[in-house]
Amino acid sequence: MITSPSNSRIKLIRALNSRAKDRREEGLYVIEGIRLCEEALAARATPDLVLHTEDLDPRGQALVEAFRKAGVPIETATEDVMRAASDTQTPQGVLAILPIQPQPRPTSLDFVLILDQIRDPGNLGTLLRSAAAAGVQAAWLHPGSADAYAPKVLRAGMGAHFRLAIETLGYEDLPKACRANNLRLVLAAAGEGQPYDQADLHSPLALVVGSEAEGPGAGLTAAADERVHIPMPGGFESLNAAVAGSILLFEVVRQRAARQT
Repeated sequence: MITSPSNSRIKLIRALNSRAKDRREEGLYVIEGIRLCEEALAARATPDLVLHTEDLDPRGQALVEAFRKAGVPIETATEDVMRAASDTQTPQGVLAILPIQPQPRPTSLDFVLILDQIRDPGNLGTLLRSAAAAGVQAAWLHPGSADAYAPKVLRAGMGAHFRLAIETLGYEDLPKACRANNLRLVLAAAGEGQPYDQADLHSPLALVVGSEAEGPGAGLTAAADERVHIPMPGGFESLNAAVAGSILLFEVVRQRAARQT
């Protein structure tokens, strides 16, 4: 049992939770909580380590045992040590260190989400979760966005990282990737272009969602094939980026489902 916060593994977990630089250099990240660890298990991801306290409920115990049977190294820790290692105020008693191994990009794409300078980790994670739920095949992040493997992004994503091909691409690469995959570049822009429910979103596309404060960058704005907006009868200028992006993603789902009926 690990009883000291000075243990080398605990120091590693704290570094991975705290700094994107350490995550990149180590090629590792940390997930916390039963639900996220269950998502990892279902995706057959292989942690480098699972750390848990002894007072797990039956669901948590079954999870740890499943990892043990899969040959994953398991360590127990005191509650004080778990609190020291955790990024949350109320740890659930289990976390895992995983190698950064993004899902492979599908060979055929018709639904991609581009996230441009989404700096808020909660918004980024929520958008990734909505994208996974909507059947998006890949999420392409501009480097100005939050780190996809930051703890708050992972918690808000709720397992999206195990379902989506998540990549970071620069402004020059994003339009090239769209053209290479025959994707229309559809830009979410406040008050510009067609209302989202009147635009044709059936054909293969990449939907661009920018930050609430700044909107999409000039590079993607110039390359856009089409602009859409969400009408706001209440008079607000904009929506939270995660809310707006989720509405647009599921409009694509709605239109494509309607065409099939």
